[in-house]
Amino acid sequence: MKYKFETAALSKIKSDIVVVGVFQGEDLGNVIGGIDQTLANGSGNFAGSIAEAASHDAFAGKASQVVSLQTYDNLACKKLILVGLGSSKDFKPSVSRKLAANMARRFANSTMTSICFYGRFTQEEEHEDNSKKRKKSGAAGKAAPAEKSTSDKETEVAQHLKAMVEGWNLGRYSFEKYKSQKDDKKSKSEMTLSFAGIKESKMATKACSIGDTIAGATNLARGLIAEPASYMTPTRLADEAKRIAKEYDLTCKIIDAAQAEKLGMGAFLGVAKGAAEPAKFIVLKYEADKSKKTVAIIGKGITFDSGGLSLKPALGMEHMKYDMSGAAAVLGAMQVIGDLKPNVSVLGLIAATENMPGNNALHPGDVLISMNGKTIEVNNTDAEGRLVLADALTYASRQNVDEMIDLATLTGAVVTALGRVAAGIMGTNQELVDKLIAAGKDAGENLWQLPLYDEYKDTLKSDIADLKNAGARGEAASSSAAMFLKEFVDGKPWAHLDIAGPGWMDKDRDECNKGGTAFGVRTICQYILNYA
Repeated sequence: MKYKFETAALSKIKSDIVVVGVFQGEDLGNVIGGIDQTLANGSGNFAGSIAEAASHDAFAGKASQVVSLQTYDNLACKKLILVGLGSSKDFKPSVSRKLAANMARRFANSTMTSICFYGRFTQEEEHEDNSKKRKKSGAAGKAAPAEKSTSDKETEVAQHLKAMVEGWNLGRYSFEKYKSQKDDKKSKSEMTLSFAGIKESKMATKACSIGDTIAGATNLARGLIAEPASYMTPTRLADEAKRIAKEYDLTCKIIDAAQAEKLGMGAFLGVAKGAAEPAKFIVLKYEADKSKKTVAIIGKGITFDSGGLSLKPALGMEHMKYDMSGAAAVLGAMQVIGDLKPNVSVLGLIAATENMPGNNALHPGDVLISMNGKTIEVNNTDAEGRLVLADALTYASRQNVDEMIDLATLTGAVVTALGRVAAGIMGTNQELVDKLIAAGKDAGENLWQLPLYDEYKDTLKSDIADLKNAGARGEAASSSAAMFLKEFVDGKPWAHLDIAGPGWMDKDRDECNKGGTAFGVRTICQYILNYA
């Protein structure tokens, strides 16, 4: 993918397609004429013709409205696309990300080799009609909004550019490895993504590069999730970790079952007992030269979840290859971290195993001894994710990390509560939780905080052990599961992301394609780059 900044006027941009965003309520003729005055002058008044043609489709700049117009050689581009941006007051990088993703998907089967987005990323007041401006300025007692500084505008533009590059790459992604007939319509030539109406700068160029890096790692994680469980085993996850480590100068250690037993990882190995595939505990490490702190990111890596002896119904097992989405997100994030090399050290941990009903499988009623010494009565073998994470959290807490973040497709209850729109987030440190929520908002991934009331611990009481792994069923199951994990964080600042909902989509939606979404890669990367 090539990126460039277009300096030509709108009428002179030589691209297969030019996309122009329009805010709701704007006069389209004025918008086009304002971008390129030559289109409003002369005998043709092409700007007015564009506005008239768009009006036939009732185009008014509402969010997600799209009008495609042939240019008939009046412009240097072959086609002009008008896209509604909605209200200027609601215009955020997430809108740009969705716009680019939907354009990428719209032209996924096209043979085009270039597309240009005309950037309109200035402050919202510039997008309002003059009549509205006059009315606002004449209102008694109301001060005009503060003018944004040049640096603020540049930062805002950079955020939009990063989002658009992410959206374009995410929207074009597809997993076709196992299709016997590949889509031959897609262009074999390198694609050029260009931006007009924006001055080229180091900040803008860097924003495009970062967006490309994060989207590439997200698509890597999507590919890992898309692989069948018969292929994407714990061993292959470990191989992928070793590849990333070698390519991006990270350290990598793979702990096998025998080594895990010496470490006392009884909860992790208890889940692995029923599987023929060997379990792997994966440790990746990036060490910054002048590290401000060390952040641990921990992924649930159940490469297939049958439920164990507490067997899932057939429908519940259908997509359970995606139960390693947390692990995939950690691998994707570690690739970005190795590439961008932030000023914090990052420890990436993955507890990888299958959960199978083999002849040595964990029984309901068994008692496991976790790595931190707490005993766990297993009353449901399908609540296995919290067991493998328990030992992973203990391992992380003993590595002198400053904070811990885990990602897991942990509960169906969070899907019931939040649907496929948001992940649940819980934790012991409100500042960490708040920063992750803010990072998710910037990255286009929604996080909604759920409570961790002390009363939820009552549901985990066991008659014969320190804890039982599944609390009161049907009541606050996501919070109860997080309360279980809290028993293993050893007082460290910790946040838990239950990504079971947005981790899988049954249909395309904006930048999230059907299937495994690799939710969490963008949030973790944004958090590391912004706040850590």
